[in-house]
Amino acid sequence: MADGTAPLSDAAVWLEGERIAAVGPASEVLPRARSAGDVEQIDLDGGYLTPGLVNMHTHLSLSLPGSGGDEVKSMNAHELALYMADGARRTLLSGVTTVRCVAEKDHVDFALRRAIQAGRVLGPRIFTAGRALVCTGGHGHEGSDTLECDGADGFRRGVRSQIKAGADLIKVMISGGIAGEHEAIHTPQLFADEMAAVIETAHAWGRRVTAHAGPAAVIAEAVRLGLDCVEHGYQLTPEVAADMAERGTALVPTLLVTRCKEFFDELGVPDWMQCRSLDAGPRHLESYTTAVRAGVEVLLGSDMPPFWNFEGTSASVRELEYMSEGGIGPARALYAGTLGPARWLGAEADLGTVEPGRFADLIAMDADPSQDTSAFRGVRWIMKGGRVVRDDLAGWNAW
Repeated sequence: MADGTAPLSDAAVWLEGERIAAVGPASEVLPRARSAGDVEQIDLDGGYLTPGLVNMHTHLSLSLPGSGGDEVKSMNAHELALYMADGARRTLLSGVTTVRCVAEKDHVDFALRRAIQAGRVLGPRIFTAGRALVCTGGHGHEGSDTLECDGADGFRRGVRSQIKAGADLIKVMISGGIAGEHEAIHTPQLFADEMAAVIETAHAWGRRVTAHAGPAAVIAEAVRLGLDCVEHGYQLTPEVAADMAERGTALVPTLLVTRCKEFFDELGVPDWMQCRSLDAGPRHLESYTTAVRAGVEVLLGSDMPPFWNFEGTSASVRELEYMSEGGIGPARALYAGTLGPARWLGAEADLGTVEPGRFADLIAMDADPSQDTSAFRGVRWIMKGGRVVRDDLAGWNAW
C-alpha cells in the first residue's frame, strides 16, 4: 500500500532477490513474473499484506530499576550480546522488521547490526543512536547505554564520538524522566548552549537528533533550536505542539510507559517508579492528543521491548492501538508504524511501502489494518529482505 492509496484487492507482489520488482493486480503481475523464468509462488490465502512495522523507540538492552533490570546489568559483554541477539530475533518474529535503537549498552548495537547485515543473526534492520548523551548525573547516567557530557564542547565531542562509532542518529536526554529516582519528569538537564551544540554538530554531520523530554518549556527551547524528534513528551501544551507541527518536529509518544503496571510487576520495578509512571498517565495521554490535534507527526515507538507479550499482543501492536484510539485512527496508525518512521529515518526509498524498488520487508494478517489497528494482532506471515521468517499457516518460523 503506497502513501494515501486504498488497499489493492486480488493483488500480487513480484520479488527479485531482496527487493520488490512489481506490484499490481494478480492477473497482470503473475504472467510477467512467470515469463521471466521459474518463480516460486507463495499464496497468502486472502491475507492483507503491509510493510513490516518500524518501532522508533527500542532498547534491546533495557534495564529498568528492579530485579529484572539488575539481571541485565550484571551480564558480561558476551552474555549481553547474546541477550540482545535473542531480543532482535524475537522482535523480527513479532512483525517489526526495522527498529530505531535510542540508547544501548556498550555499543553492542553496532556489533549486532553488523551481524544481522551479514546474515549471522536473525533480526530487524537497525538504525541506532549508540549511547545517549546525558549531563553528569543526568537521566540514565547509571548505565553504559549513556555517555556523560558537560558544556557545549563536551556535548560536541559526545556527538562526534557516537558518529565515529557508527551512529545513524543522535539521542540526548534534555530533561528528567520516569526511571530516575532522584529527579523529576520536569527537571531541565541541559542548558541552551549544550542543546544547540548537540543539534548543530549532528546536523553538520547529516544526523538527526531525538530527545528524551517531558516538560513543555524544555521541549519548546529544543524545538526552537532545531530538534528533529521528541521522545515521550509527557507534558506538551497547545502552544508547544503547534510549534512542533510548524517546524516539523516529530513525536514518538511511547504511551505504554505510563500504563504498563503488568510489565513493571514482571520486572520487579520498585513502587516509586511505578507510582511516578502510572500517575503520569492521564497527563501523558492529554499531551499526546494535544499533539495530534495540532498536526504533529506521531510515530510508533514502544520503549518496552517491541516483542514483549503485553495485554494480549506485542508491545509494538499495543502501542499502535493506543495511538489509534487516542485520536489518529487506523489508517493514520498504519502510516505511523510504517511509512512515517521510514521518512524520518530518511529510508523511504527502501522501506515503508509495498512498491517496486523497496525491500521486501512484509507482513500479512487476516483483517484490514487500515480499518482496525487490532488487525495487527493477527500477523501470521513475515518476510524480511525476500526471506520468509514466519508462516503460521505452514506451522513454521525461524526460531
